[in-house]
Amino acid sequence: MTNRLVVIGGVAAGMSAAAKAKRTNRQLEVVVYEKGAYISYGACGMPYFIAGDIPDYRELIVRTPEQMARSGVQVHTHHEVTAIDASAQTVTVQDLHNGREIVTEYEKLVIATGARPAGSPLPGSDLKGVFGLRSLESGRAIQRFMQDQAPQRAMIVGGGYIGVEMAETFRRLGLDVTMIIRSGKVMRTTIDDDLRDVVHAELDRQGVLIVEDTPSAFEGENGRLSAVVTNKARYPCDIVLLGLGAQPNVEIARAAGVALGSTGAIATDESMCTNLPGIYAAGDCAEAYHLVTGRPAYIPLGSTANKQGRIAGENAAGGAATFGGVTGTMVVRCFDLAVAATGLNAAHARDAGYDIRETLIQAKDITHYFPGVADIHVKLIVDGDSSRLLGGQIAGQKGVAKRIDVLATALYNRMTIEDLRQLDLSYAPPYAPVWDPILVAANVAAR
Repeated sequence: MTNRLVVIGGVAAGMSAAAKAKRTNRQLEVVVYEKGAYISYGACGMPYFIAGDIPDYRELIVRTPEQMARSGVQVHTHHEVTAIDASAQTVTVQDLHNGREIVTEYEKLVIATGARPAGSPLPGSDLKGVFGLRSLESGRAIQRFMQDQAPQRAMIVGGGYIGVEMAETFRRLGLDVTMIIRSGKVMRTTIDDDLRDVVHAELDRQGVLIVEDTPSAFEGENGRLSAVVTNKARYPCDIVLLGLGAQPNVEIARAAGVALGSTGAIATDESMCTNLPGIYAAGDCAEAYHLVTGRPAYIPLGSTANKQGRIAGENAAGGAATFGGVTGTMVVRCFDLAVAATGLNAAHARDAGYDIRETLIQAKDITHYFPGVADIHVKLIVDGDSSRLLGGQIAGQKGVAKRIDVLATALYNRMTIEDLRQLDLSYAPPYAPVWDPILVAANVAAR
């Protein structure tokens, strides 16, 4: 058997795995098959590229096949792995340029097949003007469409992170924007209703209309989008952005006998190894251990994918690294508001069996007399029995990312509210008040 590691998929998890594996074992042959044109790029920057903040898409590219080749990693773009034979330790690969099919052996395998938009495609999804945003190719396609077609009315289907970010992008580009969300709630699985009111108010202030409805089809004329049809109405539009969340690409893994977990993503242990020896999984196709619940979770974030990929790559090359888990920390820009969360929201905490206390405070983000002072909202979710912090959510104009990282660190260390109250947080009038909003929230939660 050849001393070869095959990585299925590039981008965050796949390229992190490949690079780390080669650094760990210089004698290891590392081969990456990526079905797209780009192997490593800043996917989270695409809304800002489309908005014009980043003038050239090439600034988003982190690594190229040529760069990887210089470090000893072979990368094949436009090559799709269509099957894994775990007993023979081979993968079947289709060259998308010419349709040629090859079978290649591996000693170790990393599955980094990522995710795709959730749900089944609606009728009319192939119309010109209907877009998802899961790859650099799709981001470039949206940018070209905006330049060439000059759309005026945008519809966003779904209310997740990408939907919120693209609502801002479309408004900045002068479009009328409507978000069609089945629940009528943006970021429904991340933040609670009381903090969501702050986010909805900002979207309303910026001219974004939220409609509680369910799309059923897209209509078009001469192959070009003209409207979104829902259960209640028909909405004329020129461009649609699908923001329905993500589901893991696990089909070839499942067909090969790789076990899936309770979330539907690939189950792994702390070394990112699957149930099959020598086969690892990382990134948006894999589960992660949740540090708060102690259970598997599916939280497809780029930061998690990079970390999991490094662990999988090191171990596939003979190392013994472990992945410590996640709290699901995120932050998203919503016009003039930053919205962040970590750990469990109230609904997830109750579902996990906790008897919780909820605290929401409004404070000032910097000293009250300093120019630019603004409101900041902090919510804490606390276990009623142990007073352990279970989760936090923050919305404000400044200092949100710093403060959510404080709460993520507290979760990692299983801190109680009393522990949180004792933190020695920084103070200076331009940056924070004497009583930081985190401490204010902790003091209120302790009462």
